[in-house]
Amino acid sequence: MSKHASTQAAHPWRATVRTIFAAVVALAATWVVIVEAIGLDPGIPWVATSIAVMGAITRVMAVPGVITWLERFLPWLAPGEPTDV
Repeated sequence: MSKHASTQAAHPWRATVRTIFAAVVALAATWVVIVEAIGLDPGIPWVATSIAVMGAITRVMAVPGVITWLERFLPWLAPGEPTDV
């Protein structure tokens, strides 16, 4: 397994919390408009679900094995500087 020095790998829950915070701020002003435009009933469940999914994706992307895979196949998504594989 490769050695990861990124903050995301060292502190995966911090990365998750940062993503959730960014999602809350970004969606706060527009989520009702987005949900109504799609034709769904506006409400907290849609917001909570989308934020939970974003947090889960961020947490999975902080797993060392996933980081290794990202470095190899999608280096533009990997945390830190791209490495030669």
